[in-house]
Amino acid sequence: MQFSKVIGQEEAKQRLRQLYDEHRIPHALMFTGPEGSGKMALALAFASFLLGERWDGISVLENKAAIANAEAMLSNWQHPDLHFSYPVIKPKGAGSDRKITSEDFATEWRQLLGNGPYFNMEQWMSLMNAENQQAYIFEAESDRLIRKLNIKSSQGGYKVSLIWLPERMNLTSANKLLKLLEEPPQLTVFFLVSEHPEQLLETIRSRVQRFDIHRISDDDIQQALEEKRGVAPEDAKRVARTAAGNWQIALQELDASDENKLFLDLFIMLMRKAYVRDVKGLKAWTETIAAFGREQQKRFISYMLRMVRENFMYNFQQPELCYMTREEENFATHFARFINERNVLLLQARLQRMMREISQNANGKIQFFDFALEVVIYLRQ
Repeated sequence: MQFSKVIGQEEAKQRLRQLYDEHRIPHALMFTGPEGSGKMALALAFASFLLGERWDGISVLENKAAIANAEAMLSNWQHPDLHFSYPVIKPKGAGSDRKITSEDFATEWRQLLGNGPYFNMEQWMSLMNAENQQAYIFEAESDRLIRKLNIKSSQGGYKVSLIWLPERMNLTSANKLLKLLEEPPQLTVFFLVSEHPEQLLETIRSRVQRFDIHRISDDDIQQALEEKRGVAPEDAKRVARTAAGNWQIALQELDASDENKLFLDLFIMLMRKAYVRDVKGLKAWTETIAAFGREQQKRFISYMLRMVRENFMYNFQQPELCYMTREEENFATHFARFINERNVLLLQARLQRMMREISQNANGKIQFFDFALEVVIYLRQ
């Protein structure tokens, strides 16, 4: 994958190029930063470069035929020296003694990468048909990785282990990764792409070089929307502000995501029924949310957190502080006054607590119904 496919992040690209030019590539890099900022895109592009793909006309390989061969294999993510590890679920019908590895979902993974380097856990779970299962990187994956990396490079150069969301490793798997990091095989580099690096073992964090990136600038998102998607400048500017540095959100807004529309409708429904104290209606609303998978429930909570913040800020009548779509802003015109200094912190704290409870497998129906009833009180404050 070429660096030209990475949205913005010019400073990060320069830092990576400097590591190569100065022969300072560490044996383990951990890419971290806000969701949608391009951590995975940068890791994929740098991995492709180390395996032979050209970057500004330069390749680590010298033979033109070898370069062409490497680029052909990387075009469909089937280079023999590129090893992916990522969270997976237990396949349907798998017995208790089944050793589960990333290879069990290799087809789905290549499909995900084929759609582009910007994706999230919800999209991955959907491709795996995870329903309410949780995804992890199991012990057997570390065993597989050890076997693969101890084999000599098939192309005679680097071997790259790219681990997406290493914080989802179970303890045994994490400890085995630690041993690999302490004694890496020759010419092997590890790229860890993490959303929550604080959840990793301290011993792992101490053995990798952290590579922090910032959110994508609004100008870079606007430019990408105009050049790559043909969006009119005015619309691109509005979408870029709403995305707040997240390319995935920009694409969702651009594509008029059915899920985003659903979330807005559900948020409006909740507030209207809570205002008129329609308990029966709130119960029906809860039934709708309870039918969502756990990851979608968490995404909806994140959406409600954003809407609470945006409606509170709308009251200050400063457009540059608000990041809403036209439809969201239309609702805020009449609703924003109900989110004020007396209830905004209470609502945010309650939503954050519900996020933690849902993440810990709490009963979604109970959580959302309790919250809906509390909104009745919050709106009167």
